[in-house]
Amino acid sequence: MTFLLPCLPYLEEDPLQPITSDETVSAGGTVTLTCQVAENDNSSLQWSNTAQQTLYFGEKRALRDNRIQLHRSTPTELSITISEVQLSDDGEYTCSIFTMPVRTARATVTVLGVPGKPQISGFENPVPEGGKVTLTCTSTGSKPPAMLHWFRGHQELQGRPDVVESVPDDPTYNVSSELTLEVSRSDDNALITCAVDHPSLAPGDKRSEQALRVLYSPDVQILPKSDLPREGENFHLQCLGVGNPEPASYIWEKKDGELPPLAKVDGALLQFEMLNKSDNGIYLCRADNGIGKNQAEYTLLVQDPTAMSTSSGVDHAVIGGVVAVIVFILLCLLIVLGRYLIRHKGTYLTHEAKGSDDAPDADTAIINAEGGHSGTEDKKEYFI
Repeated sequence: MTFLLPCLPYLEEDPLQPITSDETVSAGGTVTLTCQVAENDNSSLQWSNTAQQTLYFGEKRALRDNRIQLHRSTPTELSITISEVQLSDDGEYTCSIFTMPVRTARATVTVLGVPGKPQISGFENPVPEGGKVTLTCTSTGSKPPAMLHWFRGHQELQGRPDVVESVPDDPTYNVSSELTLEVSRSDDNALITCAVDHPSLAPGDKRSEQALRVLYSPDVQILPKSDLPREGENFHLQCLGVGNPEPASYIWEKKDGELPPLAKVDGALLQFEMLNKSDNGIYLCRADNGIGKNQAEYTLLVQDPTAMSTSSGVDHAVIGGVVAVIVFILLCLLIVLGRYLIRHKGTYLTHEAKGSDDAPDADTAIINAEGGHSGTEDKKEYFI
C-alpha cells in the first residue's frame, strides 16, 4: 500500500522576525539587551520591560530611567543597556517590530543576588584538648542560594548540609552551615575558613577565617648549657615547657636523692656554680600550666677538666689522618729517590772496574771502560 503525502511548501526563516538572547547579570552590574532582524521594511524596533512599559522606540527614550541608555540603533538593530541592575529588573523583556502583523521576541534577564561576606560564630573561648567545638557560618542576600564550604588550611572539611531560608518580601536567601570538630593540640592557632560558592563570585572572593585556641598540657624537655659538662665549670639546666597556657610553675628534683647543696633553682633553671663529680645523677623537671602536668629527665655526667668534646676529637682525627697521608707520600718519594741513586752509583762502579786495569785514576778508568773494547780489538789487529 502506498501513501501519498501532501507536498508542503519550503518554509524559509522570516527575515523580519526579531532575534534576542537571554542574559545573566549580577546585582549592581550592567546588562546589554540586543534585538536584531535580518531585514527591515522601515518598521521601528521597540524594547519593553517586564511590566510591558516601553523603554525605547527606535532612538527615542520612552521611560524616564537614567539607568537605561541607548547602546546602538540601526534599521536592523536596537540595543540598550541597563546599569546598576537591581533584583527587581529580573524577568522577561520584549522586543517588537511593528510590521503587519507585529512580530515579537522575548529575552529573559536573570539577576543574581550577590551573597554577603560569611560570618562565623560559635567560638568564643579556648577549648580544652579533646573537646568539641561547633562553628556556624552564615551568608545572606544570595540568589540563587549560595553554597558554603569549610576548610582547614587547604584541606576541605565536611560540614552539615546547608540550611537555606528565603527572605520574606525579598527574592534572596540566607544560607547557613555548621561544622563540629574534636580538637587536639595540633589545632591550636589553626585557621578554619568558611568560603562562599556562587555564580556571581570568583572562587575565594568571599570567605571568613576563625583561629582556634586549644588548651593543652605542656610538652617538657631539658636543655643543658653545653654537651660536655666539665668539673669546676659553671653549668645550668633549662626546663623548657611548651603548652597553652605557658607553664606557671617548675619543680626540680634529683632521682634517688636530693638536689646538691650548691645547686640553685631559679624557676625553669637549675644552676651549678661549680660542677663536681658528686653532682652526677638523673635530674627531673616537672612543669604545670593548670591544664595538666608533664616532666622530663636529664642524666648529668661530669667530665674531667681536660676532656674534649666529640667535635674536637673528630677534628683531631681528621688532622691526624692528613698528617699520616703526607708522611706516607714523603716516604714513597724517599724510597724512589734512594733506588734511583743506588742504580746510578752501581753503574759508576761497574765502569770504573772495567777500566781500572790500565788507568792511573778512576776517571780514566771509566773512559777506558767505555772505549776499552775497541782498544782491545785495535791491539789484536796490531799484533796480527
